[in-house]
Amino acid sequence: MSLLTRLITAAILMTSPIPALAFEIAFTWDGLKPCSSGNPGTVPSPAFAVRDVPEGTAFIRFKLVDRDVPGFNHGGGVVAYAGGDVIPAGQFKYKQPCPPDGAHRYEWTATAQTKKNGGKLAVAKAARPYPE
Repeated sequence: MSLLTRLITAAILMTSPIPALAFEIAFTWDGLKPCSSGNPGTVPSPAFAVRDVPEGTAFIRFKLVDRDVPGFNHGGGVVAYAGGDVIPAGQFKYKQPCPPDGAHRYEWTATAQTKKNGGKLAVAKAARPYPE
């Protein structure tokens, strides 16, 4: 590789943006009352571990989807975010998992936002079966 090629390559690498860390969430079903009737109750949200929340995030919107029955609205909520790595349990209410025909796969989507109703910065997803 010529000196000119090495200098151009170095200049490109120095001016390229450093990749941002990915926004991540995690949760468990710990403490959730068992349900298999197909008639979900309204329950407090689980605690969420959050990681690499984008700078400027003021709110995080959570939404639960049953990947086996995606048309069923389990709901979710919007939580004010002031920093930290945990969103405590009970910040909003939603319809709990309650599959009548064995385990289903459920996925929480968290959207980091600058405003309560918009300004999307990043999206994170975490999925688990219920019951486990």
